[in-house]
Amino acid sequence: VDTIEQALRLGAQRAIVGTAAIEEPEVVREACRRYPNRIIVSVDAREGMVATRGWREGTQVSVEDLIERMKALGARRFLCTDIAKDGTLTEPSFGLYERLVRLGVAVIASGGVAKIEHLVRLSRIGVEGAIVGKALYTGDLDLRQALARVEEEGRVSA
Repeated sequence: VDTIEQALRLGAQRAIVGTAAIEEPEVVREACRRYPNRIIVSVDAREGMVATRGWREGTQVSVEDLIERMKALGARRFLCTDIAKDGTLTEPSFGLYERLVRLGVAVIASGGVAKIEHLVRLSRIGVEGAIVGKALYTGDLDLRQALARVEEEGRVSA
């Protein structure tokens, strides 16, 4: 929690908790208690199951189960990366994100975003935000156009 406190004190709006969420859930509880609405739990998904330690280790915990556990500890915002989609420029795992939004938490989608239409669709299913990486580097997605279009739609921040 000290590292989170330091980041927030230095001006970060939010802090992300990754592997600690599954290995040290009390860190999430304490961070959410001290800094409500400023903690994002990062969940890396491989075929619906949580992966940890930079995607190197698999678990027997489903993404939905981990989010429910973290929600019970006070977490309200989740960054979910579909490992199989990350960097592929295919499309996001819309079904996964729909299921997560139904859990009543804020979801930031990561992995596979390649087109403005992907952002629009994520917005329509209720995703709060999206990570756009490779599509910006390759020029497949124009940031100004994407922001303008998503603003028209009204929900996702790219």
